Amino acid sequence: MVMFTPTGSAPSAAEVLHARYASRLPGSLEKLAGPAHGVVHLPPHVAWSGLRAYDLDRPRLRMGMYRTVLAEGRHEDLVNLLNRDLLLAQWPVLRTLVPRHLRQVWEDAFPELTSEDSTAA
Repeated sequence: MVMFTPTGSAPSAAEVLHARYASRLPGSLEKLAGPAHGVVHLPPHVAWSGLRAYDLDRPRLRMGMYRTVLAEGRHEDLVNLLNRDLLLAQWPVLRTLVPRHLRQVWEDAFPELTSEDSTAA
């Protein structure tokens, strides 16, 4: 099924991606109540190939899990698997590893991701 914009034309790929990522956002970063330590097993709809278990105490694995969940997770996955404090601490690097549209949606919705306070964490 092709969706159409109010002008009658099909939406651009950028508009589709923006809408996809925006529809999954939590109401606030405080809603991100995922674990801060231990091993997390991602559901198959999030990690449909490759690694599914991530040790949050290993920075590279944690970064990989956050990248995967941000890109593939549903709203419920974001709030249950991501941790607010870890996201804020990792965002300066993580933002360079995620797709541009995803980064833009998150930074537009949550200015605290790009504030001076979050980059000092």
